[in-house]
Amino acid sequence: MDGKDRTGGSRRGTGGGDAVYGLGLIGALVYYIGHADGFWAGVLGTLKALVWPVFVVYELLKFLGA
Repeated sequence: MDGKDRTGGSRRGTGGGDAVYGLGLIGALVYYIGHADGFWAGVLGTLKALVWPVFVVYELLKFLGA
């Protein structure tokens, strides 16, 4: 291909956010599973690791008073 997707838009520079989310996901998995006391706590930690950006945005908006 010539650097464009099927809709005609450019595809350059779209991987930065994915890399940050991926690194955050790995870090969250290590943290939550490392602090888990049992199997179900590890399962809950895995679920939390998948949605960690929701927690970050919620706490940021709460801090900003929005």
